[in-house]
Amino acid sequence: MLNDLPFLLQASLVTVSLAISSMFFGLIIGVLIALARISRNRPLYILGSAYISIIRGTPLLVQIYIVYYGLPQVGIAFDPVTSGILSLSINTGAYLSEIFRAAIQSVDKGQFEASYMLGMTHWQAMRRIIVPQCIRTAVPPIGNTYISLLKDTSLVSIVTVSELLHATALIVARTFQPFTYYLLAAVIYWVLSEIFAFVQRRLEVRVNRHVRQ
Repeated sequence: MLNDLPFLLQASLVTVSLAISSMFFGLIIGVLIALARISRNRPLYILGSAYISIIRGTPLLVQIYIVYYGLPQVGIAFDPVTSGILSLSINTGAYLSEIFRAAIQSVDKGQFEASYMLGMTHWQAMRRIIVPQCIRTAVPPIGNTYISLLKDTSLVSIVTVSELLHATALIVARTFQPFTYYLLAAVIYWVLSEIFAFVQRRLEVRVNRHVRQ
């Protein structure tokens, strides 16, 4: 096991990089879809709502299959890593968009009205007044989404991405010790989740430091 541990730790770095990359693109998608959902533009609203309905209504595993195996049939092909990040980003973006939408709509409408009275445009009000307040509300659910995403990266092992679960399966195929190595993989996932949970708690304290108790 000690000989295989460096291989698993290296695969863990791939898992973390997949989660971070997917979270980055998922945040961009989430913001755009959230803005579409709160837009008064009817086509944008319908498009954003359809996106959320489809992505949240279908399994992530099926979405990975469509991106990696389905798109090449229409002339769009990606390597395994790109397919994994794309699938995870699209899926995560749907959930993050609802977090952002709820955070924006939780801000009192009087904040918007006061911003307009000060001569701000809609986007100035969003950037200077609304978004800073939304961040405090959105940080906890965003952190929980990242922890879930970290574990969901295991699904991209089906397209041969050499992340933690795929590396574990390779070792099990060689050693015939599934209990030992899958348990070790579970421990590594747990440790990674706890590390980020600690970071999340520190971040929550930081963004709430100016809130009076």
